[in-house]
Amino acid sequence: MKEKSSNEDIQKRFDNDVERFSNLDTGQAATIDAPLAMELITRAAVAATPAIHRCLDIGCGAGNNSIKLLREYSGDFDCDLCDLSEPMLRRAEERLSSETSGVIRKFHGDIRELPLPEAGYDVILAAAVLHHLREESDWESTFRKIYDLLRPGGSFWITDLVTHENEKVHRLMWQRYADYLIASGGKEYQEKVFAYIDQEDSPRPVTFQLDLLKRVGFESTEILHKNSCFAAFGAIKSKGGNGSNV
Repeated sequence: MKEKSSNEDIQKRFDNDVERFSNLDTGQAATIDAPLAMELITRAAVAATPAIHRCLDIGCGAGNNSIKLLREYSGDFDCDLCDLSEPMLRRAEERLSSETSGVIRKFHGDIRELPLPEAGYDVILAAAVLHHLREESDWESTFRKIYDLLRPGGSFWITDLVTHENEKVHRLMWQRYADYLIASGGKEYQEKVFAYIDQEDSPRPVTFQLDLLKRVGFESTEILHKNSCFAAFGAIKSKGGNGSNV
């Protein structure tokens, strides 16, 4: 099995790719239904968590999802931004500063290692970032940390690349994705995207992630959208939740 990219490798690629992640209308062009997924997770966040005081954006990129959430919420709240790429963080802070009078804090590093406030967030967003997790134990510890970071009644929303449990279905859906990329930018573009997915990413099925969300303590989960190998989904922490399950 080929060794996957390290955090440092991923950081270098994203340091040089800020502009591609700075378009609110298109989101990430290599992602199927990116604008729709962004709209759905932010609208669901507002519906599930009507009082938002502080949001955490994991792998924030250039800030698209936090901006969309602020506009859907139609009010100010504090934003904590987390990313491996310092240039992405700077761009996100710059863009968000014109969207909210709330406090914007930047956290440069890996969510798994950052000292973030337990029960400190009403909403947590993770767009196209969790697929960088590797072993199942890593997924579980990360989801458990996210659960603990949420206040009781808070919600966690994900858009991401996903795989499938059935190999034949998996091949079908990834062929659909290949067709989408070829239509968008040609065969060379498709091969380029698939090459960096193979090198960098280790996505898991939606079913795996929903089961894991329940395992770490979330009371309810929601699937908002799925098309080919991309999905938007989330989970809500009960108002009585005060710590992850063991």
